[in-house]
Amino acid sequence: MLRRLANDVWVAERPLKFLGLPVGARMTVIRLDDGRLLLHSPLPLDDAMRAELDALGPVAYAVAPNRLHHLFAGDVAKAYPEARLWLAPGLPEKRPDLEHAGVLDDEAPPEWRGQLEQVFFRGRPFENEVAFFHPASRTLVVCDLAFNFGPRDPLPTRVVMSLIRSYGKLGPTKLDPLLIRDRAAARASLERILAWDFDRVIVSHGAVQESGGYPPMRDGYAWLRDDW
Repeated sequence: MLRRLANDVWVAERPLKFLGLPVGARMTVIRLDDGRLLLHSPLPLDDAMRAELDALGPVAYAVAPNRLHHLFAGDVAKAYPEARLWLAPGLPEKRPDLEHAGVLDDEAPPEWRGQLEQVFFRGRPFENEVAFFHPASRTLVVCDLAFNFGPRDPLPTRVVMSLIRSYGKLGPTKLDPLLIRDRAAARASLERILAWDFDRVIVSHGAVQESGGYPPMRDGYAWLRDDW
């Protein structure tokens, strides 16, 4: 079921396990000025989900925003053959079966330029994530650059996230420094993200941070910035 967060922004959630741990998954739906929809990190599109999407507008675009969030990207092509798919850097090699319109980078393609901004978070090759910003709603959309787990999550998830310092707050985990292979590149990408005027943060795993999302994102990555 789609849940409206702001004008032209919706999310849908479903259960998902990663390495046996219940972490859930979230798709973000953004309606562009022309009424067409963009699906960020698509979930399975069953009949019920398709009916809800169709009621909002035509699905025209989808993005698989990092090298891990691609499992259901093929569902979009099956359900909406006219929709165009963009992939994170490295995904065309990992998923050569996915027909795509292009590879995501720092510059938004003309289809949503001026309505959505994006940054390729360099220096983290395990994910190669591209973060998105919806200025009209001051919403940052990420997958694995931050999590937001709390008391409503399953006990095993709470235990593991507590161990890696990612429980009860929005932000990265203590494992994130291990994922970065190029600190300078990652720092430059982070600075571009922190230049956005975001308040809400939509994560793929954990709760949506409805407001006040900028400080925990900034503070969670303090270790990456030399001036902090």
